[in-house]
Amino acid sequence: MDAMTEPIRFPTKIAVLLRNDLVGWQRLNVTAFLVSGIAHAEPELLGEEYRDADGTAYLPMFGQPVLVFAGDRATLANAHSRALARRLRLAVFTSELFATGNDRDNRAAVQAVGREKLDLVGLALHAGRTVVDKVLKGATMHQ
Repeated sequence: MDAMTEPIRFPTKIAVLLRNDLVGWQRLNVTAFLVSGIAHAEPELLGEEYRDADGTAYLPMFGQPVLVFAGDRATLANAHSRALARRLRLAVFTSELFATGNDRDNRAAVQAVGREKLDLVGLALHAGRTVVDKVLKGATMHQ
């Protein structure tokens, strides 16, 4: 490989962990919501604005890949606990959020349940590569 085609190795990871029993539309919906939290919390992860050959401007996106993983309820609960023990900021999506229709109700649904009783269907985090690997132990790459 020449310098132009060698893959870039990032020191950090953006990762989404989804519960493995979600249907297709739920996986997409949860992923979209979760990464919006990462973009808000860490805007420096966003690259430059895109432009096509005609000069039309498009919104910037993350400057590094977003890796999507899957796991069962226990895997999510364990990853959640490990992330909090490491004092990582993370975005969470609970099953109750499928029944709400706005941010205010989403926040109220999460706030109504204690940390240990959240019915997590997804979470997202950004941290050093090895930290993310430890937090997501037991998860597999999403297929």
